[in-house]
Amino acid sequence: MSFKLIYKNKNTKERAGVLKTAHGDVLTPCFVPVGTLATIKTLSSEEVKACGAAMIMTNAYHLYLRPGRDILEKSKGLHNFMSWDGPIMTDSGGYQIFSLAALKKIKNGGVEFTSHIDGSKHFLTAEDIIEFQSILGSDIMMPLDECLHYPASRSDAEDSLRTTFDWAKRSKAAKMKNGRQSAHQLLFGIIQGSTYRDLRKCAAEEIVGVGFDGYAIGGVAVGEPQDLMHEITEHTADLLPEDKIRYLMGVGTPLDMLGAISEGIDLFDCVVPTRNGRNGQAFTWDGELQLRNAPFKYDFRPIDERCDCHACSNYTRAYIRHLFNTEEILGLRLVSLHNIYFYVKLIEISRKAIIENRFQKFREEFEGRYNNRG
Repeated sequence: MSFKLIYKNKNTKERAGVLKTAHGDVLTPCFVPVGTLATIKTLSSEEVKACGAAMIMTNAYHLYLRPGRDILEKSKGLHNFMSWDGPIMTDSGGYQIFSLAALKKIKNGGVEFTSHIDGSKHFLTAEDIIEFQSILGSDIMMPLDECLHYPASRSDAEDSLRTTFDWAKRSKAAKMKNGRQSAHQLLFGIIQGSTYRDLRKCAAEEIVGVGFDGYAIGGVAVGEPQDLMHEITEHTADLLPEDKIRYLMGVGTPLDMLGAISEGIDLFDCVVPTRNGRNGQAFTWDGELQLRNAPFKYDFRPIDERCDCHACSNYTRAYIRHLFNTEEILGLRLVSLHNIYFYVKLIEISRKAIIENRFQKFREEFEGRYNNRG
């Protein structure tokens, strides 16, 4: 068994567990930093590890285009290529194919698309994606799926479910055919269905029926209102087996993550801490700060006085504002590093609160302080 549930509150839905992978155990709940192109932007693997990150996420679509199969195969996999010895998740890139690529078309059991980088034409099947992820050597693979933006018509959602289910079955068969080559890799199933509760139920029944090592909830945080995102997340999580890990794709902000934990979610990945960090936004226990702003010109406190990350231990808000205003790369790095550290620490403390049966109180106190800026 790859996932073991350690604790679950009898009256609420938050859980704590352990996910076992070929490159180490991951304590859940867990925030997974996103390194789309085999790097957490502006940070080294050593720095990300120093922030306490247990696992990272990369993207098979982007890596397939650059640097490509040949280089990654010759490097003997992604762990060697990016010098990361912990667990790695790889997203299939289905979302990117359908949102970034031009002239995409589902045909002949796969997807034909034009690269958003250089206009080159490609055709990939569900089996191709599994084979490529086996070359990457990731600890967790995601099957090819079709993710729709919000709002989506019911007929489009139904069509996408049929495609996603077909690809899921073929992905599992391809992994089993690979045998020893991908035996150490876990394969998750993805539950789609847009914002239609009955389609989510249908998708969960079909995907769980195939049988996967864990289950991901896709197609949320794609433009729908926040309340609807949480409603669909909770509804879908309730449909999934209790003894399997639950992964919410692409979420989120600190408040969204705590909300999802209370809805029974175990894993999150999101680009927000680094993307926003590169624009000067820092996440703190007292709320969000835009360090480019004038009030920080003479502010010689750390980003967050409750944080002991490298940035907060050594640099001030005034200095970091200066770095952004002079377009020095160090500013982007310091805020990105702080944000990753903050996200990881927030979920670590949440896990401790779950095990001590005080998560709901912790969440209420955090939200009050965060929303009211301390």
